Amino acid sequence: MAVTPVILVPGVVLPAALAYPGLVAALGAGYECVPKELEVYAGPEPPSGFGLDTEVEGIARAAQQSGFERFHLIGYSGGGASSLAFAATYPKRLLSLALLEPAWAGNDGLGPEEQALWTEFDRIRGLPPDQRMPAFMHAQVADDTPLPAPPAGPQPPWMASRPAGVVAFLEAFPNCQLDLDALRGFDRPVYYAVGGRSNPDYFARQADRLSTVFADFTVEVYDERHHFDPPHRAEPDRLAAALTRMWART
Repeated sequence: MAVTPVILVPGVVLPAALAYPGLVAALGAGYECVPKELEVYAGPEPPSGFGLDTEVEGIARAAQQSGFERFHLIGYSGGGASSLAFAATYPKRLLSLALLEPAWAGNDGLGPEEQALWTEFDRIRGLPPDQRMPAFMHAQVADDTPLPAPPAGPQPPWMASRPAGVVAFLEAFPNCQLDLDALRGFDRPVYYAVGGRSNPDYFARQADRLSTVFADFTVEVYDERHHFDPPHRAEPDRLAAALTRMWART
C-alpha cells in the first residue's frame, strides 16, 4: 500500500520529536511522517554562516534520505519560514505547503505594524539570554494573552541551545531574500493556520501579504490558539482534517 510522504519542521523552541506526535497520530495510517529537526541545532552552536538556505538544504537532505521525490511540507514558526524558503527554491519537490504561523515571510511589502515588530525583535536580540526568551514570546501574542508557565523542575538539556537559535534566526531574516516570483508560480495548494490570540499585527497581516502571492491559498483561524499554543499541539485532529482535505486535491 502506498503511503503519502510528509515532512514536518518545528519552531525554534520545541524539538521536532516533541512538537509533532499529536499531529502524526491524528493523521494516522497511510502517511509516512518525518519530523525534521532544525539545522540550527545540528551542533552545540548555530552553524557558521547560518541562514535560511542552511535550513532549505537540510529539508532537501531529509527528503533524499527518506526517499521522498515529492512530498507535503508542514512548517511552524522558524520551520514555517524555512518551509516557505524551500517552496521558493524547490517548488517542484512539493505536493503542498502548510504554514503554521511562519516566523518570517519575506522583507518586501511590510506594513508599519510589521516593521515596528521587527524593530522590537532587534531590541530583543540584544537582551541578556535570560531575558531574551520571555520577551521573544510576549512579542508574538496579543497583549491580553497570558503565556504558559514554564514547566516545573530543571530545564531539559536541549533548552540551553534555544536562545542562540532564536538569535541566529533573527539575524538571518533581514539578510534573506524571498523569491516572490517563484512563489507566484507555485501551483500547489497552500494552507496557512493563524491563532486568534496571536499578535494581530504580525501573523494575520503576514497571511494577507501571502494571499496576494499564492494562487491557491487558504487561511484558517484557530480562535483560541496563539503562537505558543499552536494547533498542531492543541487541536491536532482539526488540523489533520484540514490538511487531509487539502491533500485530497493534490
